[in-house]
Amino acid sequence: MASAARPLPLLGPDPGRRAVLTRRIQLLVAATITYNLIEAVVAITAGTLASSTALIGFGLDSVIEVSSAAAVAWQFAGRDPEAREKIALRIIAVSFFALAAYVTVESVRVLIGGAEAEHSSVGLVLAALSLLIMPSLSSAQRRAGRELGSRSAVADSKQTLLCTYLSAVLLVGLGLNSLFGWTWADPLAALVIAAVAVKEGREAWRGDACCATPAVAATTADSGDACGCQPGCSCCSRNNS
Repeated sequence: MASAARPLPLLGPDPGRRAVLTRRIQLLVAATITYNLIEAVVAITAGTLASSTALIGFGLDSVIEVSSAAAVAWQFAGRDPEAREKIALRIIAVSFFALAAYVTVESVRVLIGGAEAEHSSVGLVLAALSLLIMPSLSSAQRRAGRELGSRSAVADSKQTLLCTYLSAVLLVGLGLNSLFGWTWADPLAALVIAAVAVKEGREAWRGDACCATPAVAATTADSGDACGCQPGCSCCSRNNS
């Protein structure tokens, strides 16, 4: 009598490829930390000079992003990165929540009568540069994290991607304020970013990174799940819908 079909194990990258991906993630994280440190200093300084809460908030967001990237750097500096992944995910989640809390408080404060910001050419240039640089860093880290099967690397890439959204918000907010004096545009859009940050923080806290799972070799005869993740994974649900 034929035996029941058994699921085959997931096939991750071989040791050589794993070493390459690990090194790539380390380099991308180092680049992210370096850029965000520079971004934080420039944004906070320019924001203080222009009395711009949006610029100051953007700079503090960069500090939070450094903590997220540093968590991933710490994880991959160990001999067994997988053993440190849960702690790294918790740090990333907390950084998302801290970002959401700050953006919300500052947005509400500005909307109910905060100080009006002055024009800032430095802020406009910084936002435009971040809008160009951050998507590339995020995409490269996300691809490497997914291939390696690292949930923390994928979660940190989302933090970097969130900086892209904030850069767009900052650019639009500073632009509208400079051109038309619409001081409400930036804090209103920032509230949307805060909501996204809460969502990403919850997913990082749960370790919900289905798309980080390496490709599966085969599935069970009755599962029909071709994305290689565990039952109940939200990413698979989206893919199968």
